[in-house]
Amino acid sequence: MEPQLAASGIAHVWTQGDAVIRTVALVLLAMSLATWIIILWKALDQRAQRRQAKACESFWHSADFAEGIDKLGNEPGNPFRALAMEGREAARHLLHKDGKTGAQLHDSLDLSDWVERSLRNSLDDFTARAQGGLTVLASIASTAPFVGLFGTVWGIYHALLGIGAAGQVSIDQVAGPIGEALIMTALGLLVAIPAVLGYNALVRGNKGIFHRLNRFGNDLHAYFVTGARVTAGGDGKVLPMKKA
Repeated sequence: MEPQLAASGIAHVWTQGDAVIRTVALVLLAMSLATWIIILWKALDQRAQRRQAKACESFWHSADFAEGIDKLGNEPGNPFRALAMEGREAARHLLHKDGKTGAQLHDSLDLSDWVERSLRNSLDDFTARAQGGLTVLASIASTAPFVGLFGTVWGIYHALLGIGAAGQVSIDQVAGPIGEALIMTALGLLVAIPAVLGYNALVRGNKGIFHRLNRFGNDLHAYFVTGARVTAGGDGKVLPMKKA
């Protein structure tokens, strides 16, 4: 490597930069690490949830509710299993099948409203969990370029002070420090672009999972209220699954 190239670039910016430049570089590094950790974490979650969604149709071809729950799987955080369990507990509680026979306030609600509210609460809880981390990605995507730009402005300011103190100005004295300061802007963009792309991909993936979960929740609501899953053909056939 040529000495001129060795004395320039990111390493030179770090060694020659002051506390502000180093702080900006560390902040951008932390943002980049957070971005990739969130993207990988959420991508793995969505992959598991898409696999769990495929078991929903097998659920409806079970002999009884207990067998259907087993087919949904017992992985922790399975939103489809949690939704089915929440609906079952809501129906059992309202119909006093849980052993609590005393009068309660929810007795004034009909079965449809109570089950719908319980399923909706479960859906809302999953939505909150699924959106966790996305606000961090959005914040990084919007602020990282400005953090890098701040480092560039600070670097250019100190470069100009050094050039002015030297008393002589040449293209070499200007191009080197200014070019190195611009590296901070490039680093800011390198952090922001993956955050933007990851955010959009994760939001799109969540929409697909929410759609499957809402459809499963509607089928569960019909099952607990009427004893049958709503079918697309509208033939009124009741699936052979028995209630728990």
